[in-house]
Amino acid sequence: MSDATPTPEPPAGEQAPDFAAMTRDIAEVPAVEVIVTVAVNLMSAAAVKLGLTEDGDEHKDLDEARKLVHALAGLLDAGATEISSFHAAPLRDGLKSLQLAFREASIVPDEPGRGPGEKYTGPVHG
Repeated sequence: MSDATPTPEPPAGEQAPDFAAMTRDIAEVPAVEVIVTVAVNLMSAAAVKLGLTEDGDEHKDLDEARKLVHALAGLLDAGATEISSFHAAPLRDGLKSLQLAFREASIVPDEPGRGPGEKYTGPVHG
């Protein structure tokens, strides 16, 4: 019995992805860019879950939004010393906007300091 997992064949007419090349590409990306990209993706996902997109309430899910906003706040808190204020300032502004939007969307608002991400940012007020 072999421990190797067989590589699935690509569908007819498609070329198999070159994972070695993809790994090299990732290796060339600076850490700051990875952190900022992940933060922007978390912000975008949180905005969707808060109903802040064109579709609005269709994708609104405050439980999911809370998790995303909290994760974003944790990432920004942990990465603050690793990214410059040039990158951090707009991300913190976006985080605060999401936290305020969450507070507005909540039927039963959290106590100050208990909202998503406020463990890392402190209480957020409008």
